[in-house]
Amino acid sequence: MPEINISNSSGRDALVAISSVSPRKQIRWLDANRRQVAGVRLIKTTVPHDLPALIAHNGTLANVGQAIIENDPEIDTENVGRLLTETSRVYIDESGSIVHNVRFWEIVKNADDTVRERRPRKMADTNLAGEVPLRWSGVFIPRDQAIRKFVFSGKTQLQHVNGLTYDFLYSMAKELEQRNALMLLGAGPKCNQPLILRRGGTPYRGFLEGRTQQDQYYLVLHFSNLELKSPKVDIEEAQS
Repeated sequence: MPEINISNSSGRDALVAISSVSPRKQIRWLDANRRQVAGVRLIKTTVPHDLPALIAHNGTLANVGQAIIENDPEIDTENVGRLLTETSRVYIDESGSIVHNVRFWEIVKNADDTVRERRPRKMADTNLAGEVPLRWSGVFIPRDQAIRKFVFSGKTQLQHVNGLTYDFLYSMAKELEQRNALMLLGAGPKCNQPLILRRGGTPYRGFLEGRTQQDQYYLVLHFSNLELKSPKVDIEEAQS
């Protein structure tokens, strides 16, 4: 189980465990014989039989339609419908050939979806389990404001590894519950750096939520990389 180094409001540090938060399934799908139904992935088509390849081979879309009527070139009878098990992602160019040297770019957009900056993507290392702990920032955002201001794309649960870290995390969850707020959590000495879960991963802002029930606690770190902002509107243009 992965671990991170985190500090509380009194400045104490502790190494705690983190795990994915998976909601329990409340619905089970059964077939006519009351057997459990499982989802599978099937091959829909292959690159040589996809529409761009058919257009390149036949010249025009009209010719593709005529070829489909005559001999069904869009169907790969050897592969369509086969079950997929373990797969790996690859990148291809316009001709359908596998690309081995890929450059990633970061595109920063404004609130009106216009591109503000385009830059090469940096492969940053993870910073959750470094020597500098994730410090108690003291910046609190009420829950009802946080859910309207940020888009949360993931979360992970903080768990204790012994009795000492149990008291450590329980007190954090209790304080956050009493404030009824999420605490902004960031990396670095000033808590102003984004959180990176894995090397080359997406940088996130962290929001720590805590709840308690008797001697139990629930401490979850929410991740967000998107803030909701209203685009600026020219009043004169809006009135006209």
